[in-house]
Amino acid sequence: MQTTSSPPHGLEPQTGIVPPPPLSAATPESLLGAMPESPVSGPAGVAFFDFDGTLIHGDSLPMFVGEVIGRRRAALALADAIRSALHRHVRGRGPGCDFPGSVKAIYLKRTLRGLPVADASAAAERMVPRVRWHQPMLDVLKEHRRQGRRVVIATGALDLYMPALLRGLEVDDLLATGMEVVDGRLTGRLSTANCVRLDKAERVTGWIASHGPVAATWGYGNHPSDLPMLALMHKGEVVRIRRRSNPR
Repeated sequence: MQTTSSPPHGLEPQTGIVPPPPLSAATPESLLGAMPESPVSGPAGVAFFDFDGTLIHGDSLPMFVGEVIGRRRAALALADAIRSALHRHVRGRGPGCDFPGSVKAIYLKRTLRGLPVADASAAAERMVPRVRWHQPMLDVLKEHRRQGRRVVIATGALDLYMPALLRGLEVDDLLATGMEVVDGRLTGRLSTANCVRLDKAERVTGWIASHGPVAATWGYGNHPSDLPMLALMHKGEVVRIRRRSNPR
């Protein structure tokens, strides 16, 4: 559900993770085997991390919906949302600002509308042991913390379940996609902008303006959806996860 674009100058996709600075050509496997003694150097500042496809394998939203309505129904609902969004965009009536946004809006409305917040919280707790963490990026996050930097997660994932998944990671702040709640139930509509692409970059820009001055910024995300955010950073790195299991 991502659009394609060419990376801006200085943000060419990497096959692994290259902590800043010094740069290296290390692959995820080599980072798993032996993290450098001080892989992240430089002045104190803030490190921004994407979540889906950066800190974890895959997309957390279908996993959450699967905990709510069952995995098979969640998969069928996603396929139906893609078809519906395609038909609406052909007629110029997509509910989102782009095709992936329309898919997400339709998917959320059809699967989460009317869900009690308490049930959403319970589903979030059931997700916790199922998440497949990307260990090299967890190590980078922890190294930023060790060097005294603030850590902010900026993600299109929902604020309904992210706090449960981030528990214990010493994250300073969370920028996520909010869901509207009325009388203790989800309406199926968003309460914030969808925190991806340009909207994510705007949220990050606002955070920096509100919490500055910031000595230096690092950013980690995937291609192409996080390029607008990474372009804001003093050092932005594109992360690509190879298909393998990395337990936390």
